[in-house]
Parts: sequence; structure tokens; C-alpha cells
Amino acid sequence: MDEIETRVSALADAGQRADARALIALMSAASGEPPTAGGGDIIGFGSYHYRYDSGREGDAPRIGFAPRKGQIVLYLMDGFPQHEALLARLGKHKTGKSCLYIKRLGDVDAAVLAELIAASLAEVEHRYPPT
Repeated sequence: MDEIETRVSALADAGQRADARALIALMSAASGEPPTAGGGDIIGFGSYHYRYDSGREGDAPRIGFAPRKGQIVLYLMDGFPQHEALLARLGKHKTGKSCLYIKRLGDVDAAVLAELIAASLAEVEHRYPPT
């Protein structure tokens, strides 16, 4: 069993395991990248290199998620023109800095989530073009 499946299988809640597997399929298809195990419990897809004006730099997944107790955290880029409009149509969620918190995939509109993921990937590409 690979590390990703080990992480998913270890989730105590069957619904969260199903949601994690659905997100893996959705994010793999959207990004064209296989899932990778990141720090902590993050499952990421692709990577980009960032450098802030302060000089701080590093690498991060282009998109990703982390199943946590009672919620799923999606790591998506924010601040693009249609971001707020997509969130308004998404369904039940909370947001934080570049994080989207949902309890279950069933709480959100799957088509809108797919649009949000695609727009996030496009924004990463725009802000941090591959070198």
C-alpha cells in the first residue's frame, strides 16, 4: 500500500475516507499530477516555487487538501477575479488564508468546486509561471 492510500485508510470516518478518495480523483484530473504526501497530513498535486518580496521563498503544492478531524482543509490559491463569486455559489464552507474548510463534499456543489480548483490552478500558473 502506498503512503497516500495508507493515510486515507487510516482516517477513522468512512465518509471522510470516501471524500478523500473523491478529492484525490478530482484534483489529479484537474492538475494532471499524481497525489504526493506532503508535510503533516497534506496530500498535494504538483508543485510551484514561490518567492515573496521579503525574500522568503519555498515550494508548495499547486493544490492540495488535508483531511482533519471533523473537516477537510483544501489548499487553493485565492485573490483571483472570480474567487468570491465561486465561493458564493459553493455551498457550506469557511475560509482562511488560502484555505477552504468544508465538513463533507456533500455540503458543497461539486461543479462549483471543480471550477474553483481549475481557477486556482490557473492563478498559480499566472502568479508563479514555471521556469
